[in-house]
Amino acid sequence: MSGAMLTVMLVLFAAAIPVAVAIGIAAVWGIAGYTSFPLIVAAQQLFVSLDKFPLAAIPFFILAGNLMDVGGISRRLVDFAKSIVGGVQGGLPCTCIVTCMIFAAISGSSVATTFAIGAIMIPALVKHGYPVPFAAALQATAAELGVIIPPSIPMILYGVTTQTSIPELFMAGFGPGILIGLTLMATVLIWCRIKGWGKNDGDGRLPFLVALRQAGWALLMPVVVLGGIYGGVTTPTEASVIAVVYALVVGMLVHREIKPRDLYPIFKKSVVSSAVIMFIIACAGLFSWLLNRQGVPDMAAEWLVRTFDGPGWYLLGVNLFLFVVGMFVETSASIIVLAPILSEAAERFGINGVHFGTIMVVNLALGMITPPFGVNLFAAAQVAGTSIDQMMRYLPVFIAVIFACLMVITYVPAVVMFLPDLVFR
Repeated sequence: MSGAMLTVMLVLFAAAIPVAVAIGIAAVWGIAGYTSFPLIVAAQQLFVSLDKFPLAAIPFFILAGNLMDVGGISRRLVDFAKSIVGGVQGGLPCTCIVTCMIFAAISGSSVATTFAIGAIMIPALVKHGYPVPFAAALQATAAELGVIIPPSIPMILYGVTTQTSIPELFMAGFGPGILIGLTLMATVLIWCRIKGWGKNDGDGRLPFLVALRQAGWALLMPVVVLGGIYGGVTTPTEASVIAVVYALVVGMLVHREIKPRDLYPIFKKSVVSSAVIMFIIACAGLFSWLLNRQGVPDMAAEWLVRTFDGPGWYLLGVNLFLFVVGMFVETSASIIVLAPILSEAAERFGINGVHFGTIMVVNLALGMITPPFGVNLFAAAQVAGTSIDQMMRYLPVFIAVIFACLMVITYVPAVVMFLPDLVFR
């Protein structure tokens, strides 16, 4: 049955059927053709897949990100980041990266980060003489930090799917996020020196204290949200609700940039984005349930343990496999279908579950900037008014940088586990 389901799913992928629909049809095909279950089981499992309290955090973090975008928080974060790193040649691309890192600690979504920060940074980069495709490629790459630095929607999905501690996964994301951010900044600084770009990047830069005062409420938000989680005061789901309330109060009462008439479009956009993700989760959950009933995770884990000679080779194989998967399959679906299988084998190799989950999220985040289906690429291209073909002149360098960081994250566990071990052990 599993082979037939995978075949149907891949054929539908090749026919450009949406990911969630393809997975759902393949699962229904498996139930109707290879089991004695009534089809009502499909509806039941779709509900069960979503009936998990931690998943409620996803729509709230999406809503918080949209409220921050309209409420002027994004612009203030850009001004703050520019006051720190914008005074050197290449400082504007570094501003883009730093802003994405800060926004990532609030939104949990790479696409939200792409639109919220890209709408400000891409025109600014182009105005200072950077090529449009470079600006778009940089924004798409930096925005992937939205799913690595906590709070992270894919980390919530991994934690729910594999019964791994979500607060520990969140804490583990800081090391990789900072590593990738610093490496990207070093790369663009060197690149700008070679190309001669960005000699006037300091124009319009605010003094640090002025920018800090303007961005104070925005910078306090991740402290409130993440502090509640790590302090044991709130769960990630409760923290997501606090993020929404905070963003609403700051946007409407402090900055006064969100008007009552803005609320309906904000909520509509958030509902649509949440519904898409939840539909993928539901269909992928049904597919994963069928695989589990057939014992596929156990069989696959046994085969992987026999095939790979030690944890090092296994992690290399998983990274190469996920790199290819990330090019074609949406991150949420990949995690829900593959995490139970791959984490089972990782456990047998003695690989820490939090470490492995972080590797998986970082790798699939790389898929957001790899053609043909990199979601960040489409978002950045839309904001910049360019094409992915033009962005491909610059993307290979960014992809290589992220992949090199992924290898460090994979084989130097301390990068991932230092903070979780410090806080939770």
